[in-house]
Amino acid sequence: MNILVVDDEEDIRNSLQQYLKIDEIDSDVAENGLSAQRMIKETPYDAILVDLKMPGMDGQQLIEWLRHEGFRMPVIMMSAHGEIADAVNALKEGAQDYVVKPFDPEELVIRLKKLVEAQNLRNMVEAKSMDEEKNQSSFIGESPSIMKIKALISKIKDASSTVLITGESGTGKEVVAREIHANSPVCEGPFVAINIGGVPENLLESELFGYEKGAFTGAMNRKTGMFELASGGTLFLDEIGDMPLSLQVKILRVLQEKRITRLGGTTAMPINARLIAATNKNLEQMVRDGKFREDLFYRLNVVRIEIPPLRDRKDDIPLLAAGILARLNMQVGHKVKGFTPDALKLLCGYQFYGNVRELENILERAVIFCSGDEITSDDLELNGSVFTKDQKRGDAAQTVSDDNAKSLRDVEENTIIRALRRWEGNRTKAAQELGISRRTLINKISEYGLEEL
Repeated sequence: MNILVVDDEEDIRNSLQQYLKIDEIDSDVAENGLSAQRMIKETPYDAILVDLKMPGMDGQQLIEWLRHEGFRMPVIMMSAHGEIADAVNALKEGAQDYVVKPFDPEELVIRLKKLVEAQNLRNMVEAKSMDEEKNQSSFIGESPSIMKIKALISKIKDASSTVLITGESGTGKEVVAREIHANSPVCEGPFVAINIGGVPENLLESELFGYEKGAFTGAMNRKTGMFELASGGTLFLDEIGDMPLSLQVKILRVLQEKRITRLGGTTAMPINARLIAATNKNLEQMVRDGKFREDLFYRLNVVRIEIPPLRDRKDDIPLLAAGILARLNMQVGHKVKGFTPDALKLLCGYQFYGNVRELENILERAVIFCSGDEITSDDLELNGSVFTKDQKRGDAAQTVSDDNAKSLRDVEENTIIRALRRWEGNRTKAAQELGISRRTLINKISEYGLEEL
């Protein structure tokens, strides 16, 4: 971070520069607005601290010049007690904040960092908005766990090995699968995805393998299956843990023989599709319980990628929020530039048990209800999300304590209620978040009498 301090008092300039240095923030100093103009033209600054009253060119004139010339860095105005009205005018001209002399330098640095972070986020949103397709396929994150995943994807970029992606619902398993595909030798081929848990069991086999005309009642024409559609590319089998045992045998045979036969057909057809599977379930435990074939598990588990939940990589929330906001701006035609520091702090402090999918849901509603050019903490409340006043006061730990005192049955019921409310009653999405099948969720809804949710 590089800051420009503009003040005609040498002591203030030097003391601010020394204090910023303690926080490992680089800075330059200028004694008036005209000198600052020259330096701003020569050096990119992340933010400017500027005194209001200076000879030659005062702070307000400097701000007017900055905005007229299109400089976007945030500005904090420094003013004396009797200059409050002028400071307010400076805010109208484009300053983001002001402090009254004498001020607490520690508080100033905190405000400065928040403004720079918010501006960086706005820049990212606009940059990503220019390339919607890239934004949709990009695997976003810079936390250590995500960087390890990116390194692993790079290592396997020239291989055609089967990959198993594991992680909680909503962590972005399909995004990782698309990133693997985009960096693979078959990147020019199709990427075909199917959610195993979202297809009725009696239709799943025909979706994967296709069928011939007359194969069964209602088969009026030949249907191409997903293995064929993915030829020369990648087939992504999401929620592989929901696959019935009878079909697991056939998938294993495909992996072994690289051939398929359509339902009602007699000819085995070679297929050339790279297989990536994903699940939010513990396949090792399912193997021990006899619910998943051990031989298929080992065929799938050649390369394993575990995606951590969003609550364990909160440093990625600003990046993810920027990418999601850019996409939402393109989709709904809004031009929300970013987030206020308070809104960003609220997002970064939330647990996100629905992971990235829950973040997307919250931001979509926030964009719809946002009345300004930035999402505020109030927008996050208005959208009907799971944010509560307790969470704003930092009382989330007390809520967890209360849950621990309840019976297991109460916890299960409350978890289902929260999931249903998060997805506004959508059974399929709530089931995906909870890591159970839709049928199991419906049975639980009936058991707890939650049909009205």
